[in-house]
Amino acid sequence: MSYRIAVGPYHLALEEPYKIEVECEGETVLGASLKVGFNFRGIEWLAERKNITQCIALLERVCGICSHTHSMTFCSAVERIGGIEIPARAQHVRVVIAELERIHSHLLWAGVAAELMGFQTVFMQVFRLRERVMDLLESSSGNRVNYSMNRVGGVNRDLDRPDEIRAGVRAIREGVAATVIPLFTTDRTVAARCRGVGTLSRADALAYGAVGPVARASGVNVDLRRDQPYLCYGQLGFEVPVREEGDVLARAVVRALEIVESCNLVEQTLDRMPPGPLHVGDVFFVPAGEAVLRVEAPRGEVFYYLESNGTDRLARVKVRTPSFANIPTAVPMVKGGSLADVPLVQAAIDPCYSCTDR
Repeated sequence: MSYRIAVGPYHLALEEPYKIEVECEGETVLGASLKVGFNFRGIEWLAERKNITQCIALLERVCGICSHTHSMTFCSAVERIGGIEIPARAQHVRVVIAELERIHSHLLWAGVAAELMGFQTVFMQVFRLRERVMDLLESSSGNRVNYSMNRVGGVNRDLDRPDEIRAGVRAIREGVAATVIPLFTTDRTVAARCRGVGTLSRADALAYGAVGPVARASGVNVDLRRDQPYLCYGQLGFEVPVREEGDVLARAVVRALEIVESCNLVEQTLDRMPPGPLHVGDVFFVPAGEAVLRVEAPRGEVFYYLESNGTDRLARVKVRTPSFANIPTAVPMVKGGSLADVPLVQAAIDPCYSCTDR
């Protein structure tokens, strides 16, 4: 005889309100159903009632961890409608902040994963590294979250302390090599807890439209920074970590390796930083038109659609976050597994529920 259990909307393992109902027979999960939309934030509705400058601050708050990515994608879409080419130095500044943000996001996830698995010491070590990257973001922008770096036509401020950023990412890379990667690749307890748990096959990843580390951990070799380069990514060299196993362990390893690649990208970008202006001047409106833009956020592809009517307000702003694509993959992941593994499987997706409910 089967029974249904609701995990959420409030649960010890969930940092945000979200609900998944699992059907179980004993401790075995037979199936699951998802319920999104618990939060209604009205960001898209508000974006169509504010001017372009106000929208930058609004859309930066779609997600705290990916705040730079959202404001950068919005500004890039406006720039595409207006045919605005931003200065090379501004492109490099955007890339540095984007990769620091990716490091921050993955370290936050690694700390949460360590906590869920009972590794309190590793949690503290990982969060010490997270504090280091947040310090770098604060010294570069003035804020630890919501950095306000982007404007239409470029960036608001320069990177005044490049040597400090270099030293910081070097320390983070060494810390990750000493702590995070050994934990997720050699520790027997982690392997026993994560290997073979929450498996997402490559076929299911493609069928569900998974993006980012979730897709790459299932053998889907895709990354917009490499496949459809934007800003100055086409001038940089980096590897895209891919695993074939598709389980929780594979997703952990992909994120750990991506931290190292992001550290390398930050150093490359700083070394190649050209002189020049930071923006093209004030831009308050663009001609009528529309644009679609896709950017590789820490969790995967962010999709923006903008429609301009030629005024300082946009007729339509549509945002699709990577969590919206990845959350449904929890259904095949938990099927056939243990009820006790459901919170860990959900956490391995690295979902952001509030940014999904726009």
